[in-house]
Amino acid sequence: MADAFLPKKKPLTKDDIKRLRESLPKKVEISTEGTKVTGHDEEVVDVAPILESHSDEISVPLSAEEIRAFQVYASMLKEKNKVMNLTAVDDDKGIAMKHFIDSLTLCPYIREEQAKAGDKKALSFIDVGTGAGFPGLPVKISCPELSVTLMDSLEKRLRFLDEVITALDLKDCSTVHSRAEDAGRNKKYREKYDIATARAVARLSVLAEYCLPLVKVGGVFLAMKAHSEEEEAEGTKAIALLGGTIEKTDTFKLPGTDMERTIIVVRKIRPTPARFPRKAGTPSKTPIV
Repeated sequence: MADAFLPKKKPLTKDDIKRLRESLPKKVEISTEGTKVTGHDEEVVDVAPILESHSDEISVPLSAEEIRAFQVYASMLKEKNKVMNLTAVDDDKGIAMKHFIDSLTLCPYIREEQAKAGDKKALSFIDVGTGAGFPGLPVKISCPELSVTLMDSLEKRLRFLDEVITALDLKDCSTVHSRAEDAGRNKKYREKYDIATARAVARLSVLAEYCLPLVKVGGVFLAMKAHSEEEEAEGTKAIALLGGTIEKTDTFKLPGTDMERTIIVVRKIRPTPARFPRKAGTPSKTPIV
């Protein structure tokens, strides 16, 4: 992954890390009245050391402020997960690696797109089927200049994400309650985004039908997959039919793990035909082959 387009961030010193840990919230309380960060010692959530150790390895250096934002996000996620099924991965290491670092692997690709567009243009990014906010919220924390939309079909997940957005004071970051198929046929969202992504277990051909209708001509769909060779071969026809072409495929392992990850860069080269996406539920039941 290229790192030429990443802004230079001041490396964290040992004193920075010490001050960061001292400032981190011990507990986050979520209630109907809003979100409160407290100093209770009931549960210490600390993803900071893992983020600090591994973010440079994926060419996404993080500032102390960004690591603190991830800490608050992790605390809120763990607290909310006690009463709502947001994620099966809720230990500190799992959240830091499988959610945060994994999501941040998109950032070098986003920086490349930003460099092509020029610094004066703020790119728009949509995370389709965002769930607990991955990869969209970690991307927004690391790329604050990005205009981010988090889309999901479950409204209660989006209410949680709205609380996180408020707690972190994230600007130009919003949620949309919709299925991808419905959004892709809605003029408000169709072909409005520079970048679309989805981190899901669905086949590449299905994800392409969810995401490519939302991407502007010239923009990209960044598909996050665990394994992709067979899917890439079978998804080529669907991608071409939807107006895209596979520009490149990068396969790598998450640092410090044996977990293989693949990012497929799909460029939108022509408008998606009006008949796509098909009605809700059809892409997953009857994928384009």
